Amino acid sequence: MLWKVVRIIARVVVSILIVLVFAGPFYWMVLTAFQTASEALSIPPQFWVDALRWDNFVEAFDRVNFGHFALNSAIVTGGTLLGQFVIIVPAAYAFARFRFPGRDVLFGVVLATMMIPGQLIFLPVFAMYAKMGLLNTHLSLILPFVASGFGIFLLRQTFMRVPDSLLEAARLDHASEFTIIRRIMLPLAKPTIVTIGLITFIGTWNNYFFPLVWTTTDAVRTLPVAVPRLEALDEIAPTVVMAGNMLLVVPILIVFLLARRHIISAFTYTGVK
Repeated sequence: MLWKVVRIIARVVVSILIVLVFAGPFYWMVLTAFQTASEALSIPPQFWVDALRWDNFVEAFDRVNFGHFALNSAIVTGGTLLGQFVIIVPAAYAFARFRFPGRDVLFGVVLATMMIPGQLIFLPVFAMYAKMGLLNTHLSLILPFVASGFGIFLLRQTFMRVPDSLLEAARLDHASEFTIIRRIMLPLAKPTIVTIGLITFIGTWNNYFFPLVWTTTDAVRTLPVAVPRLEALDEIAPTVVMAGNMLLVVPILIVFLLARRHIISAFTYTGVK
């Protein structure tokens, strides 16, 4: 009995520590975003706010033309999501439901792309963009990411779970392959598609390196490039910097909360009901 109580207490302590490790930095960001400069720099640290200071968000929004960079982020993220949907759905369907020469080799190549770091190819891609005149355009930040090896792999695994009898019945009713994808495959794969979309959204929205190296002007640069500038403008008090980071994170939290149910379904899906 005593050993059981000790195990429960140990489990609770470990759970609290895990929560503090992961949620602690986020709480500190939110706290600092609503504090005054004196509260943020106080010693000992203040773990609460006397009054919410919304001026930090207004100042962060105005200092770096937040609306312009947010629009660029929305265009790049939306374009990447649309491009991935157009490419990975038919690719995953072909790999899952058709047999053709070289299929396994091609799928192996798709999987191999997952092991190539993006930083390894940024220089040749930059040179290619310079020759094609795509530098400082939204396309330069969209095209390299519209084909996702991970997305094709995950969606292929979902398509393979659909019974052949269901597809044969559709073909007997003279359904085209496009109709089968639209009316059968996509509804059944909705949780997987939402999961891939969420992962792509987070990766694209938070992408800092490639917008920085593939663009040279602010015309098409995105929020992750703009937010660090707040630190240069406000080196003493971190309140405005944290407010800018909160504005960057909020869209991700909203999308995650909307998609969390589908994410669980994607990894617990066992077949057609």
